[in-house]
Amino acid sequence: MTDAMGFAHAMGVITPSGNLVVERVTTALLASVPAVSAHFARIGVRGAVDPFPDRYDMDGMLTAARLLADARPGVILWNGSKGGLIGVEHDRALASAITAETGIAATTSTLALEAVLRDTGARRIALATPYAEAYQARLVARFAEWGFETVAESHLGLTDNLSYASVPLTAIAAQIDTVAAARPDAILTWCTNYAAAMVAAEAERRTGIPVHDATTLPLWSGLRMLGVDTTPLAARWGSLFARPITA
Repeated sequence: MTDAMGFAHAMGVITPSGNLVVERVTTALLASVPAVSAHFARIGVRGAVDPFPDRYDMDGMLTAARLLADARPGVILWNGSKGGLIGVEHDRALASAITAETGIAATTSTLALEAVLRDTGARRIALATPYAEAYQARLVARFAEWGFETVAESHLGLTDNLSYASVPLTAIAAQIDTVAAARPDAILTWCTNYAAAMVAAEAERRTGIPVHDATTLPLWSGLRMLGVDTTPLAARWGSLFARPITA
C-alpha cells in the first residue's frame, strides 16, 4: 500500500546535530528508491567535547525516536558512528530501547557494520577517518576487542564534529588508497559526518577491496528491514548494497 504521495515506506533517521552529511547522502541515495521517504530527527552532538563520552544520551535518543514515531516509519535508524568507540553493546541496547519505546524496529551504523563483518568473515580491516590520533587509537583498540585487526589506518587530526564534513572528497579518496595498500579484507570509512559514501563505490572499483561506510551502512540495513531490494544501488553506492542480510 502506498500513501497519497506514492511512498510505500517511511524511514526515521536520528542524526547528530552537527552533521551535514547524513541527510545529504540519505536524500541522494533514496532518489533511486522512490517508494521510500526519509524523515530526520537530531540529537545534540556538537563541538569537540562529548558530554556523554562513554555512553549515549538515552533520554535524548528516545525523545528523538518518539517524535519520529509520530510519523509511523517502518524502521528507525541511528546514523552515527559512536558505537564503534563505546562498544557495540551500547548500540544493541539503544536499538532495543527504541523498539521497546515505540514498537518500531531499529538499527544503527555499528550494528550494520558488525553484521557485515561477521557475515563476510573479514578479520583484517583498514580504517580511514577524519579523527584525531587519540580518538583513532581508541577506535583501533575497540575493533581489536571485537576481534578485528586494524592493519592500516589513516586519520586527519580533526576534533570538531562540524569540521569532519569539510574534508574534500579527493582527500578521502587518497586516504582510502593509502590504507588499501595493506590489502585488508575490508576498508571502513568510519564517521557519519565525513562524506566517504560519495567516493566508496569508485574506490572499490579502483582497489578491489570492499569499502564499508558508516553513513550508508544503516541505510542498507534499514532498507532491507523494510523489504526493499537494494541491489540496484550497488553500482553507485558500493558492493554492500548487493549483499543480503544473513545475520
